[in-house]
Amino acid sequence: MTDDASSADDFERFRGYLRHLARTGLHGKLKTRLDASDVVQQSLLQAHEARDQFRGETDAERCAWLRQILARVITHAARDHTREKRDVRRDRSTEEKLAADSLRLGGLLEADVSSPSHGAARHERAVRLAAALESLPEDQREAVTRHYLDGESPAEIAAAMNRTGPSVAGLLRRGLQGLRATLPDVG
Repeated sequence: MTDDASSADDFERFRGYLRHLARTGLHGKLKTRLDASDVVQQSLLQAHEARDQFRGETDAERCAWLRQILARVITHAARDHTREKRDVRRDRSTEEKLAADSLRLGGLLEADVSSPSHGAARHERAVRLAAALESLPEDQREAVTRHYLDGESPAEIAAAMNRTGPSVAGLLRRGLQGLRATLPDVG
């Protein structure tokens, strides 16, 4: 395998994780104009083109680097769609939101990290969890993400998704069952 193919595979492992972050990073009208998968594809393309600039060694460092690229892609897309002057505070805000979303995803799995090896294992599980979330049907994924990662109540989710409370409860139950079936060793 060539170095190019190897680095592409290294980045490809994070596609689900990045897609989850892209969904949470696209707000308002931007969410209706851009597809999270397209944003992730552009981010992975940029990562591949700049692979020689990556100086990290661990998956956590690679993930942080990819998250920064994703934040830039989202920020540039927002600027292109709104045609407003660039505001550095907005750039920083997008990066901070994606970092916070990433931490919540990892925190859903394990609250305490006592060593670097535990941190690496937690990080790997967070990437696997994001990929598992991506495999859920869209309505289940949205309900699980809103409740467990964004902290919304079932009533808030029902209002936002235009559903009944029992319907949201069913989405959450089926979503968790799907995650447990996909990731029996996590959480």
